[in-house]
Amino acid sequence: MTSDQAATTSDGSGDEGLHEVHAVVNGVHRSASVPARRLLSDFLRHDLGLTGTHVGCEHGVCGACTVLLDGRPIRSCLQFAVMHDGAQITTIEGCGTPDGGLGPVQQAFRDCHGLQCGFCTPGFVTTITAYLEENPSPTEAEAREAIAGNLCRCTGYQNIVASVLRAAQLLDGDDQTDGRDQTDGRDQTDGRDQTDGRDQTDGRDQTAPGAGKAHR
Repeated sequence: MTSDQAATTSDGSGDEGLHEVHAVVNGVHRSASVPARRLLSDFLRHDLGLTGTHVGCEHGVCGACTVLLDGRPIRSCLQFAVMHDGAQITTIEGCGTPDGGLGPVQQAFRDCHGLQCGFCTPGFVTTITAYLEENPSPTEAEAREAIAGNLCRCTGYQNIVASVLRAAQLLDGDDQTDGRDQTDGRDQTDGRDQTDGRDQTDGRDQTAPGAGKAHR
């Protein structure tokens, strides 16, 4: 172990001084004093208590930690919090409606059973939210391309693609179909008898702050 490694604890603090980071997170001004090497994902989860942002691979590959930075999706496990002082950040907790209901993308995942274990879902929801801002009427092929950077080990992706198309319908004001007939995943269960999807699509009550880091 090098001297630099020895001086750094598992949370990235080491013997460094603290830096005040201010950000508008989900429309609310938030701040915390953090070490220079605190990851943005840890800042959100540990310092701000927003545990809906999940940490999977910690290498920017799986996409579970995706949040929106000034409206664009980024991997929060690859960014230092101090880099984004003053930024506008949206996490899965900010993707719902003002009254606490499910937002269009979250509702689409519920309608189309676009989740199973739910661990990857926050990253998909934020990614798709940003994508539909740029392309509000995607084709099925475009929907597949949009989610290509996010990994899911449960669903086989068919119902996630259906969720993208369904979310586009909801954002366009069309709530007449639930979207399950848009892909060949239509024969799978819609999940509504198994879970209401709320705890897995809105980011609440999903994991404790340290989840996803058992190896540390």
